[in-house]
Amino acid sequence: MFAKVDSIGLQGIDGFRVTVEVDISGGLPKFDIVGLPDAAVKESKERVRSALKNSGFDYPVSRITVNLAPADTKKEGPIYDLPMLMGILLASGQLAHIPENSIFIGALSLNGDISPINGVLPMVIKAKEEGYETIFVPFGNAAECRIVEGIDAYAVKSIKELVAFLREATELEPVKTVPYTFTENGLDMEDFEDVKGQFDARRALEIAAAGGHNVLMVGSPGSGKSMLAKRIPSILPDMTFEEAIEATKIHSIAGELPSDAEILHKRPFRSPHHTISPVGLSGGGTVIKPGEISLAHNGVLFLDELPEFSRQAMEILRQPMEDGKITISRVSGSITYPSRFMTIAAMNPCKCGYYGHPTKQCSCPPHAAEKYIAKISYPLLDRFDIHVEVQSVEYDDLASKKKGECSAVIKERVNEARVCQLRRFEGLEIVCNAQMSPSQTRKFCQLSEEAQQTLKLAFEKLGLSARAYDKVLRVSRTIADLDHSDIIDTPHILEAVQYRSLDRKYWKKV
Repeated sequence: MFAKVDSIGLQGIDGFRVTVEVDISGGLPKFDIVGLPDAAVKESKERVRSALKNSGFDYPVSRITVNLAPADTKKEGPIYDLPMLMGILLASGQLAHIPENSIFIGALSLNGDISPINGVLPMVIKAKEEGYETIFVPFGNAAECRIVEGIDAYAVKSIKELVAFLREATELEPVKTVPYTFTENGLDMEDFEDVKGQFDARRALEIAAAGGHNVLMVGSPGSGKSMLAKRIPSILPDMTFEEAIEATKIHSIAGELPSDAEILHKRPFRSPHHTISPVGLSGGGTVIKPGEISLAHNGVLFLDELPEFSRQAMEILRQPMEDGKITISRVSGSITYPSRFMTIAAMNPCKCGYYGHPTKQCSCPPHAAEKYIAKISYPLLDRFDIHVEVQSVEYDDLASKKKGECSAVIKERVNEARVCQLRRFEGLEIVCNAQMSPSQTRKFCQLSEEAQQTLKLAFEKLGLSARAYDKVLRVSRTIADLDHSDIIDTPHILEAVQYRSLDRKYWKKV
């Protein structure tokens, strides 16, 4: 007997249709799986056999052949357990039929329970795009189906429950969809009002949030670099529905989406330790999974103590910081994950951390500061739009009971600037100034004559690279947006140039 059941596989953050064909024929008992299965898929035969028997169904003592089509695409993970089992029930006559235009995905426990899997959200979205009307998913993944309208998603706990529903012996209600709402920042995030002093750094981070710019903060230990970085999510603009879906897909595939969350309601903030491996940062493995770079998509990647990261890990950042995506190549194939994020990095000015400190003596040997920052390659340093020197906080500021400007007020200005950018880039595939290409930078960054002369002087004196020149233009465009100015004027250029401090302070000496 022959049966066919439809399922969905994953390739990157997108799903692809998989047809599970099951044939039961005479001959010596054997269970073969073909169609480029990986080790986890090959092991499905043992899970399916045990789940069938422990759920009260007969396991055919015959030759069972399962084909996963298309046969030239690699199949990974235990997600095909459920469609294989359903195919065997159909082919052996233990189940009369399944609903038309239906999809089955799920892993199996040996006792017949249906276990949660990773990547359900992109699978449900793909099933809807392919025109399917019904999808059966593990009960533990029900939350991920709530945000997708136009398809009936049934969350089932066990094989017995599923078969009873298909035989119309019991009733199941499809998962109810809920509208997407962005969670307001402030109640569940640390606020900028707790930051004492640091007016220059706060201003730089506001500009970075408004334009999506990468920031490198340099300051002595205890100056507040980490404190500032942790408060950046509270001033970032609200995520659009499309941004939230993309970010949630990646977290779903990586298995980092909370079981009760249907979608991410706030921008990701990832802060890996400096001992992280290059694979942990970029993603990879035998089964290619997204790393910290992709998990920060549409959010913030915070790298504390940047020079302490391995050189290989730091250099991995260069492509995604520039292109907004990362391609991971392995023997099994290549996967491209979106990786458009704000990079916020922090570092000490030298090994001991007190180079240039107003009261504490630096204990490093001569030229140690230049050598320490030289751990960061110039091409990587050049990709930071804004360099901020975080000064030590004065006692009067620390002792003051007066609170600083709250995140809600700053975020309001950031949102206004982003609205300007969204109007400017309408119809384009970018949403903020930092994402402009060189041609778009020249088109949208109109300078006054005086500003052009100022930028020329700065370019010649600082010896800026072509990339740094574009970075200055984009940052000045954001400053002008915050100033509600259509034209970039001299003050905007001057402020943007001052955020290239590492270009002029260290690299001329190394």
